[in-house]
Amino acid sequence: MLKRLQFSLPIGDMRSVREVAEKKLGCGAKYFRIVKKSLDARDKGDIRWTYTVDCSPREEKIPAPQYERVKGTPRVVIAGAGPAGLFCALRLIDHGIAPVIVERGGPIGERERDIDLFQRTGKLDPNSNVQFGEGGAGAFSDGKLNTRTHSPYHDEVLARFVAFGAPEEIEYLNKPHIGSDRLKGILTRIRAFILGHGGVFRFHTTLTDIVLRDGKLAAVCLDGEAEPADALVLAVGHSARDTFEMLLARGFSLEQKEFAAGVRIEHLQSEIGRAQYGGAADLLPPADYRLVSHAAPRGVFTFCMCPGGVVIPSASEAGGVVTNGMSNYARDGKNANSALVVQVRREDFGSEHPLAGVEFQRKMERAAFAAAGDFRAPVQLVGDFLAKGESRAFGSVLPTYARGTVFAPVDSYLPQELCDCLRLAIPDLDAKLRGFGAADAVLTGVESRTSSPVRILRGEDLQAAGAEGVYPCGEGCGYAGGIASAAADGIRVAAAIAGRYL
Repeated sequence: MLKRLQFSLPIGDMRSVREVAEKKLGCGAKYFRIVKKSLDARDKGDIRWTYTVDCSPREEKIPAPQYERVKGTPRVVIAGAGPAGLFCALRLIDHGIAPVIVERGGPIGERERDIDLFQRTGKLDPNSNVQFGEGGAGAFSDGKLNTRTHSPYHDEVLARFVAFGAPEEIEYLNKPHIGSDRLKGILTRIRAFILGHGGVFRFHTTLTDIVLRDGKLAAVCLDGEAEPADALVLAVGHSARDTFEMLLARGFSLEQKEFAAGVRIEHLQSEIGRAQYGGAADLLPPADYRLVSHAAPRGVFTFCMCPGGVVIPSASEAGGVVTNGMSNYARDGKNANSALVVQVRREDFGSEHPLAGVEFQRKMERAAFAAAGDFRAPVQLVGDFLAKGESRAFGSVLPTYARGTVFAPVDSYLPQELCDCLRLAIPDLDAKLRGFGAADAVLTGVESRTSSPVRILRGEDLQAAGAEGVYPCGEGCGYAGGIASAAADGIRVAAAIAGRYL
């Protein structure tokens, strides 16, 4: 009989989790599975790992999921090879549908070379960068898989990642991550699987138009050439600004969506570890944090925290600086970094136009570019920012932004309302995490692509309003917020498409 056990172990306890579980079970366990593992560091004098475990004295058969195969061969085109598009493709294959995946960027290896060239020379490929290409923006972000959504497909997302080579621990860790270095091999294996089951990848190919007849999808235009399609999945990502413009011109219903913007903040990872775990820091994985402040008129919070990571150049347009954070699996870099962002409201956009949020992002990115003079990033020390002074030299924290940095005040590229909120919030956050507001911590701008500034409206059937056969999907269309939730939305859309043909 399967039994669920919950217990905790002090860090440094040499007993295996299985050994403790079997002692509680009263016998050997022929079936053993860790369901959840998390760290309880509320008491720095007694930091513990907490576990939820399923075990049984007999073998337990866990049935594999079964999916009904569709009738016929509908032609499904997926625009975008990020997590939403790829996981949509995997579930479509489960139902017997071999999709065509179009991606404006290149495969992951080629994309890596383009990103490296940009970081070394400043030569930007607008279709192959941190935002576009196989794997989407999430391929260069630490591979975080935790989510605050409660999708019934979340476990499926984790299981599929493990099947393609992710560490098994992601299925039970409270804050699972894969690491950008390991994601590359996983993406290659996912592509091979899709190709092996009849799917098609068309890299360096952009969705340029959609043809509707009587409110129903008739064709898609790929680089200007029309091709028939029975269904189109819009998994285009949050930076597909030209696609948003095309959809608006074709009469699709788009609405403004609020997001957040600010900077990246860097500290020494060792200092974050001591602040979180005290003297036990050396016995534990690199420390992370998630902080929220209500000290300002708007919410201020950290986002996409990368232990032992780097701040990366993430522009996708000429004349604009964009930052993001990235960590490899080991998270063994010298610095910790996180987005430090402020709520952006619709009234900030200054217009009712559906794409006004895009222009708000673009204005900050161009101001950061002007402040730095090129694709280098503007940086300022926290102490100088709080005092409204100029930074002239770094302290113990050196920036990791590969393209290079220029000292420039945050006030030169962020709107005043956002700067005011950051100045009120940083001391408050420092009270919650000692050292967060250290004078020599580095602020790098601009963090503008936290989420899509647009939502493409869809109905309960997940089809776009007034456009049968078109399925807005994932983070870019306003229905997810990270790798795991975007992948789950892709599965959900695939199930909806298959349901039309069962």
